[in-house]
Amino acid sequence: MPQVFKIGSYLIYFWTNEGKPVEPVHIHVTCGVPCENDTKIWITKAGGTIVAHNKSQIPAKKLTYIEKIIVSRKTEIIEKWKDYFGDLHFYC
Repeated sequence: MPQVFKIGSYLIYFWTNEGKPVEPVHIHVTCGVPCENDTKIWITKAGGTIVAHNKSQIPAKKLTYIEKIIVSRKTEIIEKWKDYFGDLHFYC
């Protein structure tokens, strides 16, 4: 799984099998080894975030903090997405 960056012990990464066509821009968050049940966060066209699901059960306060960092680094995430997947579209 391509790592985008880390926030403390949390890994921010892309899942390599994002379907055909590729899903809208999003990242996965895990504390440990990446797996199917990690937290998934959409990046919106306006540059915000939407938590698709929090299956890894990141505590609310920590998740809010992680989302703020993701928003501040959205340009980096979008560029890395485009470089890796080639296709670029947004959930909303």
